[in-house]
Amino acid sequence: MGNTVDNILWWVGLAVLVINLPFGYWREGLRKFSPMWLVAVHAPIPAVVALRVLSGLGFQLITFPVIIGAYLAGQYFGGLLRRKLRPSE
Repeated sequence: MGNTVDNILWWVGLAVLVINLPFGYWREGLRKFSPMWLVAVHAPIPAVVALRVLSGLGFQLITFPVIIGAYLAGQYFGGLLRRKLRPSE
């Protein structure tokens, strides 16, 4: 991959992480594997796909670790934020 594609990949990865923060925050307050929990985990996927397409990144295999890692990190850090801000729940 060229330098421009690398830059786009990291910016899209950052955007994916940020998009997932509120969903991770929401997910943390739900019963695991409940219907709403599943929505909280999967609702950001259309936005991630749109980002990939609109940025021109596409679906090259080499981009998957960065995007999936950013997705999971956003979910994790959103949940961590909820645990820190609302420890009694």
